[in-house]
Amino acid sequence: MVIQIDTREHKWERARIETQLTKLGVKTISSKLYVGDYQSLDNPRVVVDRKKDLQELCGNVCQQHERFRNELLRALDAGIKIIILCEHGDDIRCLDDVYFWDNPRIKKSPKATTGAALFASLSTIRDRYNVQFEFCQKSETGRRIMELLGDGEERQRLDKTL
Repeated sequence: MVIQIDTREHKWERARIETQLTKLGVKTISSKLYVGDYQSLDNPRVVVDRKKDLQELCGNVCQQHERFRNELLRALDAGIKIIILCEHGDDIRCLDDVYFWDNPRIKKSPKATTGAALFASLSTIRDRYNVQFEFCQKSETGRRIMELLGDGEERQRLDKTL
C-alpha cells in the first residue's frame, strides 16, 4: 500500500504520521491532493482529512464554513468520499459523543459553539455531503488512516502485525 500525503499537511504532523505508517509497512509519498490530507494510490476516490481535535473541526465548520463547504462540494462533484479523522482523544470515540463535548471556549465566550450544536452541524454535513466522521487518539492515527484507506487485504495484514 502507498499513501499519498498532501504537501500542505503540517510538517511535524506529517512526520509523526509517516513514522506510524512506516512502522506498519506502508510507503508514503508527498504531493498536493485535490481534497483531503491522505489518499491511497490504489483508490483515489476516498480521502482522509485529518483534524487535530474537535476545536480545529469546530473552527472549520463555524469560522471557516465557506472554505470548508467548498472543499466538500469539490469532493462531491469529483465523486470523492471524504472521511474526516479527528484526533481528539479517548473521550470522543464516535459522532454521537460530540453531542456531550464541553467546548473549552464556552468559559470565555458564552456564544461559543456547544457540543450539541457542533453535533447537529456535523450530522447535517454527514448527510448532505456524504462525509464520514471517525475519531481516534494521536497514537492511533497512522493505523486508522491505513484501515480507512485500505482494502480487505490491507486490514487483514494490519491485524496480523498488531
